[in-house]
Amino acid sequence: MTSVNRLRKVVIVGGGTAGWMTAAALGRFLTRDGQTEVTLVESEAIGTVGVGESTIPQINIFNRMLGVDENEFVRKTKATFKLAIEFVDWKAIGHSYHHPFGPYGVDMEAVSFHAYWLKLHGQGLEPDLGAYSLNAVAARQNRFMRPNGQANSPLGAIAYAFQFDAGLYARYLRDYAEARGIGRQEGKITTVQQDDLTGFVTSVTLESGEIIEGDLFIDCSGFRGLLIEQTLQTGYEDWSHWLLNDRAVAVPCTLGGSNAPVTRATARPAGWQWRIPLQHRLGNGYAYSSAHISEDEATAYLLAHLDGEPLAAPNQIRFTAGRRKKSWNKNVVAIGLAAGFMEPLESQSIHLIQVGIARLLAMFPDRDFRQPDIDRYNRVMAFEYEKIRDFIILHFKATQRNDTPYWDYLREMSVPDYLTDKIAMFESYGRIFRENDELFNDTSWFAVMVGQGLLPRGYDPMVDVMSDEELVRRMADIKSVIAKSAEVMPGHFEFIKANCDAMG
Repeated sequence: MTSVNRLRKVVIVGGGTAGWMTAAALGRFLTRDGQTEVTLVESEAIGTVGVGESTIPQINIFNRMLGVDENEFVRKTKATFKLAIEFVDWKAIGHSYHHPFGPYGVDMEAVSFHAYWLKLHGQGLEPDLGAYSLNAVAARQNRFMRPNGQANSPLGAIAYAFQFDAGLYARYLRDYAEARGIGRQEGKITTVQQDDLTGFVTSVTLESGEIIEGDLFIDCSGFRGLLIEQTLQTGYEDWSHWLLNDRAVAVPCTLGGSNAPVTRATARPAGWQWRIPLQHRLGNGYAYSSAHISEDEATAYLLAHLDGEPLAAPNQIRFTAGRRKKSWNKNVVAIGLAAGFMEPLESQSIHLIQVGIARLLAMFPDRDFRQPDIDRYNRVMAFEYEKIRDFIILHFKATQRNDTPYWDYLREMSVPDYLTDKIAMFESYGRIFRENDELFNDTSWFAVMVGQGLLPRGYDPMVDVMSDEELVRRMADIKSVIAKSAEVMPGHFEFIKANCDAMG
């Protein structure tokens, strides 16, 4: 780390969740010896999207990497816990299901639990998949606890995530980063300077006239992609023919209705509505297709379907589903919305920030910026985006809804080959295989496929090694253990008040 080629100045352009997550990670690992200076440039005059308030369990990896105290984190961000995503009206109006974190049941005789459930379901003996998930059962009952480490118990390894106030999260990370030597520069960038020979970004100039130089620039400037697109003209892959939603309207409201530890996604006539319970309010939004509903109509629809009173004016957000053709171009790495955005479904936006940061740390450059490392980073990030994209498309493709032109188009549209193959494999014998560490595992795919009404023609013949009588008995035992485990869990807000000292 004393090499003369080591980066001396890193500049993060933009704050918000992406900027301050990046700053916190660099503050944790890069600035300890004082050899590298990291500066984050942001302008209070430029707002952030600020609606990424729901996460998936991988956020715990990031928190552990930073070494944060979870109770303090929950308290300062007014966070709640999250065991699952509840999908309402996606398969058909009036139908709901959970996509839980963590497994269903337990694998038996080296065969996936999913295969045993499919056999029983095919015989009409088990319609309720959620009864075999502790997370789903607890979510239905508005219960939560952290895993207790007990071996051979569903309570020993409970997977969970968080729902938090995005503004407070950025503030929390800013405090963390600044305490570790990250500098913050207030100001609006007016011009970007590049090397005449290489095209590398050399500096940015602020409205005040101040020039900030850097070796590596991390673009966290949001949808506009100030460096990655406006300066380097990297290009964008447009996925809007599969992902129709290109607008969202978001508004917070007072607490009301259920405080269950879930993010609720309710399918609507021209999109879907999110509902995120925090300690002090609900986060709400309607992600929709502007080709099927107007901004005014979408806003009115959202306001008419809140569980509390609005706390702010509706925030209008426009986007194009897709990603940059390169996440890393020359000496600029785009992270967060600057790198791409599909839509909020399945709470994957913050995860993609986290992955971008982790991959950058794994392939961190010196001033030579060797191309093989840059190319690998781009391949890995492209894979991550594309596999998440296909999982999200599944929710819109696999539906029986035929009540609006929006759903008619989605139900009948062609989809990427990877998703086509995944569905065909499942419809044969109910098999799902995770490819090369893609984010969503076989349980996630299984939850959504079954929840959306996809069922295979048969089941894995390996399950027939177990007798029908033994299968029925063992499945009943598993369901009973899960039900009894959920009964000992406290209420969600009761747990927060008792353990995080946040709601007194």
